[in-house]
Amino acid sequence: MAARSGHSYVTSDGDVLDSIIENHYGDTLGDKIGQVLAANPGLASKGPVYDAGLKIALPQIDEAQSAETVSLWG
Repeated sequence: MAARSGHSYVTSDGDVLDSIIENHYGDTLGDKIGQVLAANPGLASKGPVYDAGLKIALPQIDEAQSAETVSLWG
């Protein structure tokens, strides 16, 4: 996926952010978690497991810009 347009998600009891992001974007690589948290002020203070009914904005993320390169040997 090169880019996904912005959407929103309404949580069910027991949802966690990593799973929401992986289901919507296909993975949690790069800065997807940081970008979703930035689009949702106060979301991090809700804790790791969400109650039902919380609306989370899922912003458009350009995969090419969020890709992270890791060098294992130097």
